[in-house]
Amino acid sequence: MKLKVLVDNNTYIDRYYFGEPAVSYYMKDEDTKILFDTGYSDIFLKNSDALGVDLKNINIIAISHGHNDHTGGLKYYFEKNCKNKISILAHPDAFKEKIDGDLKICSPILEEELKEKCNLILSKEPKKISKHITFLGEIPRTNDFENKKPIGKQASGKALVDDYVMDDTALVYKSEKGIYVITGCSHSGICNIVEYAKKVCSDNRVLGIIGGFHLFQVNSGVRKTIEYLRKNDVKELYPCHCTSFAVKAEIHKYLPIKEVGVGLEINW
Repeated sequence: MKLKVLVDNNTYIDRYYFGEPAVSYYMKDEDTKILFDTGYSDIFLKNSDALGVDLKNINIIAISHGHNDHTGGLKYYFEKNCKNKISILAHPDAFKEKIDGDLKICSPILEEELKEKCNLILSKEPKKISKHITFLGEIPRTNDFENKKPIGKQASGKALVDDYVMDDTALVYKSEKGIYVITGCSHSGICNIVEYAKKVCSDNRVLGIIGGFHLFQVNSGVRKTIEYLRKNDVKELYPCHCTSFAVKAEIHKYLPIKEVGVGLEINW
């Protein structure tokens, strides 16, 4: 499996790509080509061109959750008409209206309009999207130390309700040697995600994790996260996007972490 970082907060020194506080990954598993999230703007298109990634040939777009730093690029994807009737896979809550105070933080294209533009697949259940990659669906939130606070409000019928970002999900790649987890923001908790990926794949060998951990301050929750990662003997850690430098530095005291930036290519 090959993964290329199309969008991240960071770009590598002397690598002339665009960065923004968002996520987009291109993944190839044998003949299946996947776009995981689309970032906030059109820079995933610019970076994909610079990196030699042809998005016209992708088979499916998987969405980690409905916030606009992961779905904003959909508007530009369809404006460029990269592929007619592309399949888009997400949790059923991903394309509902989401607001935080007076600010809209949802996808620029919501569910009903999106159905007219693509083959929209909404699932709470895990779905296999290639020979080795599975979309995890709704993540059970079992750890008491991981964040359970709402982020703004979400539309539910005509009402607005607290949004616990239940649409937050991830992908898991199962190899012969173990599993790799690819996440967006981990609002559902990075340890919850990893634990569910292990269950879905019937494999406890966690080889690597890339994505946002949604951890900002070094506190008891971070220390318990580190304890969990150490217990699972994770070999490769690529925390990025919504993971602060302070948290990365704390994790690095106990587990070696790797740098992430636009242009990073991983082969698993």
